[in-house]
Amino acid sequence: MEPSEYIDALISAHPDWRGETLADARRMILEVDPEIIEEWKYMGAPVWELDGPLIVGNIFKTKVKLGFMYGASLEDPAGLFNGELNGNQRRSYELAQGDTLNEAAFKDLVRAAIERNRAKPARARQPRAR
Repeated sequence: MEPSEYIDALISAHPDWRGETLADARRMILEVDPEIIEEWKYMGAPVWELDGPLIVGNIFKTKVKLGFMYGASLEDPAGLFNGELNGNQRRSYELAQGDTLNEAAFKDLVRAAIERNRAKPARARQPRAR
């Protein structure tokens, strides 16, 4: 299967608020830049990439976690990051049942993650696979 099919299957396997939340996040991520590609990595998780990894999505029993691979280096003026706050690299935006994705602020974080990846020296960038 293609990565997008695995992601479709993950969303379908969770026909509750968690699948809906991940589907909404996926839509928003892909709307930010048409060059973003979907991958399936890290022992079964959706990953969105552009010039390197941007976000890893995970569905847990009580939350949906959107982990920004280099979130610690991103400005978060809306204060969305609420997980993995003590690390030096990752940050996550974690949503529980009843939470609403802040679309504008989330898309701003995705844009910031893309800019962070593009600012890396060219030799450090990961090639885009299609």
